[in-house]
Amino acid sequence: MEFLMMDWLGTPVWFWLAFIGIVIALTAFDLGILHKEDKEMGIAESLKLSAFYISIAMLFGLWVWFQKGADMGMKYYTGFFIEKALSIDNVFVISLIFTFFAIPRKYQYRALLWGIIAVIVLRGLMIAAGAAIVQEYYWTLYIFAAFLIGTGIKMLFGTDSEMDVGKNPVVKYISTHLRVTKELHDEKFFVKVQDDKTGKMVRAATPLFLALVVINFADLVFAVDSVPAIFAITTDTFIVYTSNIMAILGLRALYFALAAMVHRFHYLKYALALVLVFIGSKIFVADFMMNGDKFPPVLSLGVTFALILGGIFFSLWKTRGEETSVPSHIV
Repeated sequence: MEFLMMDWLGTPVWFWLAFIGIVIALTAFDLGILHKEDKEMGIAESLKLSAFYISIAMLFGLWVWFQKGADMGMKYYTGFFIEKALSIDNVFVISLIFTFFAIPRKYQYRALLWGIIAVIVLRGLMIAAGAAIVQEYYWTLYIFAAFLIGTGIKMLFGTDSEMDVGKNPVVKYISTHLRVTKELHDEKFFVKVQDDKTGKMVRAATPLFLALVVINFADLVFAVDSVPAIFAITTDTFIVYTSNIMAILGLRALYFALAAMVHRFHYLKYALALVLVFIGSKIFVADFMMNGDKFPPVLSLGVTFALILGGIFFSLWKTRGEETSVPSHIV
């Protein structure tokens, strides 16, 4: 019992164990029961499963609220909403990756699920490193803030550019250094194939494995924006990590619905740009204009939620009447 009450990264050990238990239970339920066999996921099922994950995340936020206080609860929700909104851009990139590798819908969920498991570990490492740096050198928060403001301005005035998966350095490296099959082998990431020169059976990666690796590489790129954004809200490692992971856990479920209508959210990127500028600016406002006083968490949550919600409704209104264009790999 004494061990459970010990403080680790500013939070009792039992808090961390409870969260890890929830993540393991959800993943096991998803992989072992809901999707024990590979099958196609329809848009309706995608929305229902996504609503389930969002409900779990919101309930977890209430638990944080009552256990760590209203201040931390609001910061958790702010981080969750930001990460959830930023994940819409991630969905577009994942859609391109699956299209490039011609991954059938039947096997996409498995790739996404294992991708999420890898993200849980990779984000944890990034957040742990970020927390250690911020704790030792507080001024790095100003670098994070300036980066967020610069990224937001770039999103506001920059032009859209489509990702070229074929030129991705990870794809080039794996294709050069690993044996990769030209065709899929059902849900397998690796298979045994006959070597043309020796005639021996050798291990080779499949396009599904390539897609999985590139998806995780893309997430690391997106994390460069999302992780500093949450550190700009709070430096509490528990809140930063749990809000990130709770938002990502439901991404694979939401993917199949969003991928079919991602074009309807074109204008959301401008709202996200304003969110990044706002989050980055409030650090400078709090430290230099409010004499170090905390920026009110309720105001931060309210502005963030209003901008994201406004961006969603404006996008849907501007694109009303447009038919839902379902990508070839979704049908």
